[in-house]
Amino acid sequence: MLLLLLFVCVGWHTTPGEAEVVESFEDTCPQFFFRETPPRIGLTASYMVPICQRYKNQYRYATLYDQENRIPVYSAYIYNPGQGKRPSNWMVEPQLVDLWLQPEMTSEGALLQKSRTTKAALEESQAVLQDYKNLIDYNRGHLNPNSHQPDPEAKKSTFTLTNIVPQFIKLNGGTWNNYEQQTMQRNTQGCKETFAVVGAVPGNNYIAGGRVNKPSHVWSAACCYIDNNHLRSWGIIATNDKDQVEELTLGQLEEKLAELYQRNSISLFHSDCPRQ
Repeated sequence: MLLLLLFVCVGWHTTPGEAEVVESFEDTCPQFFFRETPPRIGLTASYMVPICQRYKNQYRYATLYDQENRIPVYSAYIYNPGQGKRPSNWMVEPQLVDLWLQPEMTSEGALLQKSRTTKAALEESQAVLQDYKNLIDYNRGHLNPNSHQPDPEAKKSTFTLTNIVPQFIKLNGGTWNNYEQQTMQRNTQGCKETFAVVGAVPGNNYIAGGRVNKPSHVWSAACCYIDNNHLRSWGIIATNDKDQVEELTLGQLEEKLAELYQRNSISLFHSDCPRQ
């Protein structure tokens, strides 16, 4: 059950450019949010950890990570698709294990070899590759897909286990993929900049012997900036056991998510972004 608790900030002070696990998105990587305003979902327990996803000494996108369920709540990024091969090497977030570890994502093997981190400590802090082995009907579903990123390094940064959830395989390769590749391209015509937030609602089932939550729903929202007088938005949601997505206005999606997360209200973007 999701708990509404007072947020307990990470007990280690950082400055921009020095850390991935951060105290607030606003202070470290606000550029991934429209009007520098992160979503207001009301999930404020201490195990909800903000990560400014850093790779090759550069922030690439932002993720709110649920350490209890070992899945991201959402990833926020700027839609900027470019050419390049699909990466294949998966990474983890060292600072979820210990804030004194390196601030950049790295492979499991490199982390275990180059630090005093134990495999048990890594597995306690986040999902690992073993959790996604031998799945039936589900696979690794990106929230921030590599295809929405502009260059090889940005694409590689999406291949971290803090950016994926167990997603119904037919959905991931079917209508969800159609949305990522076709609908987004069509809807962003004329946009100078498009901000995306893609998330998952925890469900009642798990994979990997109860370690990793299997979301009940996955959702995506976008806010398109044309100019100061013209903006547009859209959203989709899908139950995570069917190959079907429901297209919604931003306002409708926020209302739906408020029901699913059991909150009075939810705001995914700054109020300037149209809800209809």
